[in-house]
Amino acid sequence: MSAEIAIPLNSHDRAACLLSHAGFDGPFALVPVQGGANSKTFRVDLEGNGQRLFFKEYFRHPHDSRDRLGTEYAFASFAYAQGLRTLARPYAMDREHGCALYAYIDGHKLTSNQITVDSIRQCVGFLRSLNAHKATPQAAALPIASEACFMLEDHWECLHRRVRRLETIQPGNDLDQEALAFVIERLAPTAAAHLQSARFRARAIGLDISVLLGDSDRCLSPSDFGFHNALQTADGSLNFLDFEYAGWDDPAKTVCDFFCQPACPVPLDFWNAFAGEVAQTTSNPALSMHRFALLLPTYRLKWCCIMLNDFLPAGAGRRQFAIQDSDESHRKARQLDKARQALQQYDAARFVNQAA
Repeated sequence: MSAEIAIPLNSHDRAACLLSHAGFDGPFALVPVQGGANSKTFRVDLEGNGQRLFFKEYFRHPHDSRDRLGTEYAFASFAYAQGLRTLARPYAMDREHGCALYAYIDGHKLTSNQITVDSIRQCVGFLRSLNAHKATPQAAALPIASEACFMLEDHWECLHRRVRRLETIQPGNDLDQEALAFVIERLAPTAAAHLQSARFRARAIGLDISVLLGDSDRCLSPSDFGFHNALQTADGSLNFLDFEYAGWDDPAKTVCDFFCQPACPVPLDFWNAFAGEVAQTTSNPALSMHRFALLLPTYRLKWCCIMLNDFLPAGAGRRQFAIQDSDESHRKARQLDKARQALQQYDAARFVNQAA
């Protein structure tokens, strides 16, 4: 269904061309939808029949080489072709100008206190349905997920890189200087101590940190998977969205991101219900649970780093593109405060390690 067509640069005209290509003709209104931090998103209201669609323009930046459009459209197309219906149907895309057309999902996001065993089961079910088709040629053609990790050392090296990147924050004002000081004085030392202890603990429980995860234990991951990227419809069903980072990955990263993403925190009370079920899809569930628990604090720290992306050129540009927020300093101050709070809560994740 992809549309490799030359279309004008105006958002409304881009949407019109994609609508026509997908067989939707007639007048329409383009209504901005708030909430995305990486892309511009719009609801498309078709006049006459009352139908709604979803139009998305993807962020591109010289310092960020991710193919967000190609990754998301390919992943959604694969899932839809395999019969999954708890995601938005992809209709058309334009690679040159970075936009795509999808079905519109009418639903609402859950809050942390609305998460139930049933909603956790739906998340597990979505992952299981995706991976029921992972041996197909179509699945093999999907890309590696963003920041995919296939050995323990990869996860720790990813955290190390992110901390080092934050140490290059350019202090153009007092807020930037404050963020840089936080990274150097608090985040970097905490991460260094964690990396040392995590490697020691891995060896102590008999895990080889340089062994590649076998192909059968790798998973198709939506990446950045969690309730912040899900909508509950009127019948209670969850529909999943945002596959810009999706692809082949270590299920440990999928599990840890699920619990560490800050937009809709998942209580650790659901650890066994989610992590335990994901572990059952691997060749050695007990070993997988050890890996998941070992890596959870790593991802707590990684998300501290992600919260500070606004202080880096690509991250700041992406937020400005998506949110069109004129008060950059307010946004950055808010993110710095979140990172501070997350670092204070970092030790709370350790009980999972101790219980494993």
